[in-house]
Formats: sequence, structure tokens, C-alpha cells
Amino acid sequence: MEDQLIIKLFQKRSEEAIHALEEKYGSLCTMVAKRIVKDDQDARECLNDTLFAVWNRIPPENPNPLISYVCRVAKNIALKKYEYLHAEKRNSEYEIALGELESSLSGNELVENELLAQELRVAINEFLKRQKKSDRVFFVRRYWFSESISEIAATYGKSNNYVTVHLHRTREKLKQYLVKEGLIE
Repeated sequence: MEDQLIIKLFQKRSEEAIHALEEKYGSLCTMVAKRIVKDDQDARECLNDTLFAVWNRIPPENPNPLISYVCRVAKNIALKKYEYLHAEKRNSEYEIALGELESSLSGNELVENELLAQELRVAINEFLKRQKKSDRVFFVRRYWFSESISEIAATYGKSNNYVTVHLHRTREKLKQYLVKEGLIE
């Protein structure tokens, strides 16, 4: 079913919208959640919460593209679940990935208001558009989909070291770009 038709079903408050959304993007949302929470049952719970959240948000929201919107909702729900489950624990694969990225994004102060966070999002997207496709793909798979370095390396037939070096260089370029744009110090 086409995304616009699914959105129209949500706007009409038809329960068929939930089934269509789950059929089209359920496995993707589950995969996004599982990479964060690392448990099938928790990932399924995140999918159910995602479907419920989308039901409550459309309308009034009218997302375009739907896939990005749904993945973002699923990821945010999985992050909250992860935070809840690991409040006292550290050093999981997800924590390691965030730690790698943190040094490129952090300045002297944390991003505290939504406007600055939006500017940062736009700048990162603009930065990624300018990168080689392989570097962009590695970056998104690592920091958006939370794939391990070994998973990325295996998918693309590269060594772990190759992927690690490319991610490191991309993070360094990102940091320089964000400093140049005045978003971090």
C-alpha cells in the first residue's frame, strides 16, 4: 500500500491504517528497535508503542516521507526503552557507538534548546550529503541504525579496521564542519 494511502487511512481514523503500517514498515521498525534494545520481546513492544504513537500523531501531523517519520518514532521509543532498561548499566554496543559520536558533537555546553538542536540536525544532514556514498552509508548504519562495525564490514566486504578508520575520519570531518558552522566550539 502506498504511503499516502496509509496516511489517509490514519486521517480517517481507520484501524486498517495500523495494519497497513505494520505490514509495510513493521519489520524495519522492529529491526531499528532491536539494534538498540537487543531483545526480541522488547523490540516487539517498541513496535507496538510505535504503531500507537503514530496513531495518536496522525492527524494532525502529515509526515512526508512516512518511512523516515516512522523510523524516527521507533528509534525514539527504543531509546527510551533502552534508557529505562539500562539506567545503571554502561558499555553496551549502543553506548559505545554514541560515545564515538559524542566527541564530534559536544562542545563546552550541551545543546539545550530545540532551535539549536534543529540547526544541528540540518547541519549534519547537509554534511552527510557532501560525503562519499560509502562514508555516508557507514555513518548512517552505525549511528542511526546502531549496527556494529563488524556487521557493517561484513555487509560491504570490508575489514573492521577499514570501517573503523572511515568512521573516525568522517567524525573528524563532521567536527570540523560543525566548528566552521559555529554550532560547536
